[in-house]
Amino acid sequence: MLVPERHKKIISIVNANKTARVSELSKSLKVTEETIRRDLEKLESEGKLARTHGGAVSTEQEEGDIPYFQREVMNKEEKLAVAKEAVKLIQEDDIIFLDASTTALYLARLMPNHRMTVLTNSIRVGVELANHSNIQVVVVGGNLSPSSLSLVGPLTVSALERYHVNKVFFSCKGLHKQWGISDSNEQQALIKRKMIEMADEKILLLDHTKLEKKAFAYIAKEDVINTIIVDDEANKTYLNYFEEKNISILYAQLG
Repeated sequence: MLVPERHKKIISIVNANKTARVSELSKSLKVTEETIRRDLEKLESEGKLARTHGGAVSTEQEEGDIPYFQREVMNKEEKLAVAKEAVKLIQEDDIIFLDASTTALYLARLMPNHRMTVLTNSIRVGVELANHSNIQVVVVGGNLSPSSLSLVGPLTVSALERYHVNKVFFSCKGLHKQWGISDSNEQQALIKRKMIEMADEKILLLDHTKLEKKAFAYIAKEDVINTIIVDDEANKTYLNYFEEKNISILYAQLG
């Protein structure tokens, strides 16, 4: 098989499955793992996929990744209530990370003009905070995702490795007892996984529709979370499981 043909096949496999491991590609294409690693490096440099530890993920838009402007108005009251509860946890001189979720955008809109540093991969969060004279805003680089107006990919993950924050506020597509925290988009899941690693305190922002759900891309087990903020329509019996793991649950009042 010629190199261009092999590259085309690799892209096809990765896009079809959203992810692929080096070992799987090696067996499927009957070449060494070292050859596959070189192929992935080349294809990543051309923007055709993104490498991960042990494999690669698709950079095509996920079918389940709803455009940002549509997500912004979905469950708006619940997200705003969660954001209002979350802003109470922000203090002067905090160094925080806000992810590219719409709930984080609502939080950014409520942020006081306190002296602090905000790190984000969200273009919209960065713009929202641009006029806060006391807030130092750091937007990490990477590939622009049109559907989320956020920066993702290996450059973003690499940039995050240079920072440490005391609080990370993030959301997800699903929180499940067995599956843990998950997202519909592998690229966003990689960013959130890295954010969790770099933060002292991990604060998960949820509306009640995300509970008992399993999304495509695994982020982490639930025991990495320190605090869950969720609207008061949530299934409190289900959340008892997380409280028993010493995770603080804060209920945001609707209305």
